[in-house]
Amino acid sequence: MPRFEYAPAPESRAVVDIASSYGLFIDGEFVESASGGSLKTINPATEESLADVAVADEADVDRAVRAARRAQEKVWGPMPGAERAKYLFRIARLLAERSREFAVLEVLDNGKPIREARDVDVPTAAAHFFYYAGWADKLDHAGFGPSPRPHGVAGQVIPWNFPLLMLAWKIAPALATGNTVVLKPAETTPLTALLFADLLRQAELPPGVVNIVTGAGATGAAVVAHPGVDKVAFTGSTAVGKRIAKEIAGTRKHATLELGGKAANIVFDDAPIDQAVEGIVNGIFFNQGQVCCAGSRLLVQESVAAEVVERLKVRLGTLRVGDPMDKNTDVGAINSAAQLARITDLTKAGEEEGAVRWTADCALPEQGFWFAPTVFTDVSAAHRIAREEIFGPVLSVLTFRTPAEAVAKANNTPYGLSAGIWTEKGSRILSMADKLRAGVVWANTFNRFDPTSPFGGYKESGYGREGGRHGLASYLIEGSTR
Repeated sequence: MPRFEYAPAPESRAVVDIASSYGLFIDGEFVESASGGSLKTINPATEESLADVAVADEADVDRAVRAARRAQEKVWGPMPGAERAKYLFRIARLLAERSREFAVLEVLDNGKPIREARDVDVPTAAAHFFYYAGWADKLDHAGFGPSPRPHGVAGQVIPWNFPLLMLAWKIAPALATGNTVVLKPAETTPLTALLFADLLRQAELPPGVVNIVTGAGATGAAVVAHPGVDKVAFTGSTAVGKRIAKEIAGTRKHATLELGGKAANIVFDDAPIDQAVEGIVNGIFFNQGQVCCAGSRLLVQESVAAEVVERLKVRLGTLRVGDPMDKNTDVGAINSAAQLARITDLTKAGEEEGAVRWTADCALPEQGFWFAPTVFTDVSAAHRIAREEIFGPVLSVLTFRTPAEAVAKANNTPYGLSAGIWTEKGSRILSMADKLRAGVVWANTFNRFDPTSPFGGYKESGYGREGGRHGLASYLIEGSTR
C-alpha cells in the first residue's frame, strides 16, 4: 500500500496571547492567591513552560464560594430564565467567534492534535452553551415538577483530557438552572479555563456567577469540602471519585461523578470491516486514548478476528504521530510525564503476562511525551491491560464466539461507562444494548457526543448524567405541588 507523505501544515500560535502568569478568577476579577504560590503549566509536546498559574488554598476557595453565594442569592438565582438564557447565548456565540484562539491554546496546553481541538472540542463546547441556553426559560416543562429550584453553589472539578469541553459540560447546565459555580480545572491544563474567564468578562456575566480557582489536588479537595458548596460535580479517576463520595456521605451535598471506564468495542462477523476498523481507531486513538469512554477492549468474533486485526495494523501504519499543531497530525502528545509513565508501566505488564505486543512503526519526537499506537493480541480477561484503565493509545484484543460470550466478556469489568456494537443486524444491536451494563452504547460508530444526549455510567464509572434534559436534573431540586 503506497504511503503518501504530507507537507507540514502548522497552525499559527500567534492567534493566542499567553500571559507569563495568571491569577485566580474570583468575583469577576483576576486576583492573586492568598499564599502567593504558583505552578508551571507546560506544553507536553515540547516540554516548554507556558505560564505560571496561581495555586488557590482554602482561603481562596472560601473567597470564591462566598462570591458565588452572593451572586446566586442576589443576582443569578432571582434572574428570570429568559434573561439567564441571553448570557448563555452570548457565551456560546463568543466561543464560536473565538474558536481558533481556544483551539490553539487547548493544543498547546494539552497536547491533542489541532484537528481534534478545532473540529470537536471547541464546537461541541459552544454547542452545549447554545443547547442549555434554550432550556433556561423552560425548566417548568423539563419534567422536574413545577418551579424546580437550583441547588445554589456548584463546586466543579474537571480533568485534563478535555479541559474546555468538560468545562462546558459542567458550567452550561449549572448556569441554565440558576446555580452559580466555583470551577477547579486540572493542574496540567488550566489555560483554556482562564481564557474562558476572560470571555465571561467580555460577555458581561455578572461578577461571582462563575469563579475559577486553579491549583493541584489540594485545591480540588478544598472545593469539594467547603460547607458552602451545595452541589459537587466531578470528572476524573475512580479512586478520587470514591474519596469524594465518602467525604460528602451524610452531608446535604448532591453529587455527579463521571469516572473511569474500560469500554468494550464489539465487532460481529457481519460488520462492515473497513467501517469497523475506522471506528476502532476512533474509539481508542482519538485524543491519544486519553478518554474515559475509550474503546480500549476490542472484542472481535473469532471467525473474523485475524482479518480485523490485520486490517487494523495496516490502518495504524498510516496514522501520523507528531506535532499537535500540524493539521495533518492524527496522534498528538501524552499530557504529562506521569501519565506517560503509567502507560509505559501497564504495557510492560501486558508483555510480562504473555500478551503479544504490536507497535506502529513511527518516529517519535525527541522532546515531549510520546507513545506510539499499540495493539495487544492473545489477551485474556485476567491480564491487567484488559482490566485496568490505561488512558493511552493502547488497545487490547479479545475474541468471542457467541453473542452471549461477548456480553459476558464486555460486562466482566468493574466499570460501566460505554460500549460499542458493530453489526448489520438492527435486532442484534437492540438485544446487545439491552444486556450491556454501560451508560452509553454506540451502534456502528464510537465516541460520538451531542449536547442533547445524556452521558454517564454505572458501577465504578460513577453516577448521574451530563448532557441532554437529564443533565438538568443534577442541578435542580425537583418542584412539588404540595
